[in-house]
Amino acid sequence: MFDFFLTSDAIMALLTLTFLEIILGIDNIVFISIAANKLPEKQRNKATNIGLILAMVQRIALLFFVSFLTALKEPFYKIDTTWLSIGLSWQAIILFLGGLFLIYKSTSEIKEKVETPNHDKNVIKNKNIHSLSQAVTQILIIDFIFSIDSILTAVGMTNGLHENHNYNLALMIIAVVISIAIMIGFANPIRKFIDKHPSIQMLGLAFLILIGFMLITEAAHLSHTTFFEKNVGAIPKGYLYFAIAFSLFVEFLNYRTKKTSN
Repeated sequence: MFDFFLTSDAIMALLTLTFLEIILGIDNIVFISIAANKLPEKQRNKATNIGLILAMVQRIALLFFVSFLTALKEPFYKIDTTWLSIGLSWQAIILFLGGLFLIYKSTSEIKEKVETPNHDKNVIKNKNIHSLSQAVTQILIIDFIFSIDSILTAVGMTNGLHENHNYNLALMIIAVVISIAIMIGFANPIRKFIDKHPSIQMLGLAFLILIGFMLITEAAHLSHTTFFEKNVGAIPKGYLYFAIAFSLFVEFLNYRTKKTSN
């Protein structure tokens, strides 16, 4: 098992997934901070830490559930026409719906951040919180909403890395634990950095669109879809890693250029 974690594919998947989990968790951190700040000063750190730890447990539980569904590879229904052939399985359905959800969620988030960037923050601010338990409950609800795209991203990035499904699940859990640990330790510095460089979060959302499209094509590939006698192939994950690395490199150059000019 340890040999798998030392392979280049596993290392790249872990680094990329951890980065995306942190980027996707930025809004979560902001909303958690707003919820915690409604408590007395001495309870704020406690609420934030408890909320994030319970959020980690919640995400791992969701990982087991979604991973169980994606492990069901055998087709249960066959569509066969003169121009279309599909072998439907739960794995293909989950990946396809997950891809559609990521594309929809990402484009909606980008549109909302451009047009009404403070809408969600104002919604959270208007909610009354009077106790630590209420704050933690609010944090868990917020995290559950943000966990869906996070979990689907993890499944998409690790699906097919290893024939043993448990290895891929272990890699996802490690990425979630690392990202939550980083958020607990560096929540405020990370949030301030993203506030100063909002293009980083936009990049993360753009990456989700790529991952969503990859999930859709992978679902079609795994269901052995043929369209007008042409097989639908999966997109190699190496292309995705290259796109993410190249985009981050360009963003780094922009950051250095702005810093030098100032």
